Amino acid sequence: MASESPDVVVAPVVENGGAESPNGKEEKLESELSKKLEIADDGQEDNDEEEGSKAEASTKKKKKKNKSKKKKELPKQTDPPSIPVVELFPSGEFPEGEIQQYKDDNLWRTTSEEKREMERLEKPIYNSVRQAAEVHRQVRKYVRSIAKPGMLMTDICETLENTVRKLISENGLQAGIAFPTGCSLNWVAAHWTPNSGDKTVLQYDDVMKLDFGTHIDGRIIDCAFTVAFNPMFDPLLAASREATYTGIKEAGIDVRLCDIGAAIQEVMESYEVEINGKVFQVKSIRNLNGHSIGPYQIHAGKSVPIVKGGEQTKMEEGEFYAIETFGSTGKRNLDIQPLKE
Repeated sequence: MASESPDVVVAPVVENGGAESPNGKEEKLESELSKKLEIADDGQEDNDEEEGSKAEASTKKKKKKNKSKKKKELPKQTDPPSIPVVELFPSGEFPEGEIQQYKDDNLWRTTSEEKREMERLEKPIYNSVRQAAEVHRQVRKYVRSIAKPGMLMTDICETLENTVRKLISENGLQAGIAFPTGCSLNWVAAHWTPNSGDKTVLQYDDVMKLDFGTHIDGRIIDCAFTVAFNPMFDPLLAASREATYTGIKEAGIDVRLCDIGAAIQEVMESYEVEINGKVFQVKSIRNLNGHSIGPYQIHAGKSVPIVKGGEQTKMEEGEFYAIETFGSTGKRNLDIQPLKE
């Protein structure tokens, strides 16, 4: 009887009744051992080759899988901008702006599940607003980069509006320009624009206000920015910018409009501007305001002052507002001039 294992061989008993010599047994054992070792080595090599081929095949599969997992690169905006914003965000989700958290008496809105659910239901409206806002952001970034002294004001306005039409995929009442572009220079604070054929040229010492709007499904973005090339006017631009940020931070549900105006004025009038050796305090213009915005309605009835002492009216839930600030080195009240025919 015999038993086998990879390491041990037991010698067989000879059936003729005689035992084999010790030397003969050793030789047979050695030959059998060598045969078994050769067989074992051959088997191991075969296994190694099989494992190697399997490993190679699995590596190739992994490489193929990795290749297939690579995400498609999203399209990037051209320069000048020409790709509609909706094509840059194929998911249909557009970038959020800066979120101002609830504070004071409105903190409960953050912890209330019911309130959060109601806000989620309004997400489609917010997404339309965000799409219009992203178009506005890209257009104003581009116009800032190309506006230079020596350009015709009409060329600036036409370039701006044509870029809006491309990026918003203009489509009648569903998407497009929300209102005529305001393009006001120097002592003209707002609501002026060059007519066709106007030869006004932008100068190095000009202060230009560009006010334009975009909309998706009637949800309007009303936003303006100021361009000045002479660094002498930097404090004036900073005053208006910081006053605007303050107004945005102070705004919220149940906030009184007069309190927003007081906060804006405090920041605005903390700035001074030195123009040709003479120092001027920056003043908030009393008779220009921000305002509420409704669907397809640029002014929806409520005004947001930029000076203290305004209305006690409160902002309400579901409303949209444009916080607008106007800083001047001149008078606090503007003269309203009639339109020329």
